[in-house]
Amino acid sequence: MKQTIHTALKTAGDELLKYFGQPLDFSIKESQSNIVTKADLKSDSLISRLISDKFPSHNIISEESGFTNKNSEYTWVIDPLDGTSNFASAVPWFGVLITLLQNSVPIMGGAYLPVQNQLYFAEKGKGVFKNGVQIKMKGNIELKNSLISFSVDFTDNEPVLNESIGIYKNLVKASRNIRCTNSLVDFLYVAEGKFGGVVNLFTKIWDISGLGLIISEAGGVIKDINGSDLQFLLNDGVTERNFAVMAGSEQIIGELTKVVLKKS
Repeated sequence: MKQTIHTALKTAGDELLKYFGQPLDFSIKESQSNIVTKADLKSDSLISRLISDKFPSHNIISEESGFTNKNSEYTWVIDPLDGTSNFASAVPWFGVLITLLQNSVPIMGGAYLPVQNQLYFAEKGKGVFKNGVQIKMKGNIELKNSLISFSVDFTDNEPVLNESIGIYKNLVKASRNIRCTNSLVDFLYVAEGKFGGVVNLFTKIWDISGLGLIISEAGGVIKDINGSDLQFLLNDGVTERNFAVMAGSEQIIGELTKVVLKKS
């Protein structure tokens, strides 16, 4: 399973590089913030086929192909191109995400940044490695001394938009500064200690399941913005459920909760 993740990440990443920087048509999915290109679809096809050939009885959840439920205890979760808008604009903040769940719990997670040739792999209880070298998060940096990533997508829900603007305002006042790629890069930078934390109000299971494992295996914490642990329920609504999340060290999560989100 570990080797399959590594192979699939590299195979898909190499394929994405063939399209990167080239003129690409795109289609809008749910909103103007959510687009798909032929590179997404090609990467999805390669990964899904590789996994299905190796493990034909396992479930697969993919951003582009939906939920193939074979009632297995194992479920592969695929984001064939995380950061599509960046990719389509020839900005190198994109990558591939693959997670393996056992009974809805992430047990392996991989992320690959093709342009940088950086592969991250985490296994539950065994740490996280970047190109084979273990990484650990810094745990003693205060919010005021940290770069924090904040991401929000298009929404026509005015109360949600106003709440988002309020969170951004509080982050500006409480942190050193705001940085954002609105992609897997933000979470990987947190795991490496480059960013102190991340708040992303719009993620799906394929965006966050593997990155959450990477964060926790690096010594950090990931929660929803209400402070609860993430639960990946593998039901008919799994592909639609939104996860508004925050990640960082325990100290950063505590400060985000009290100072930025204004929760007790």
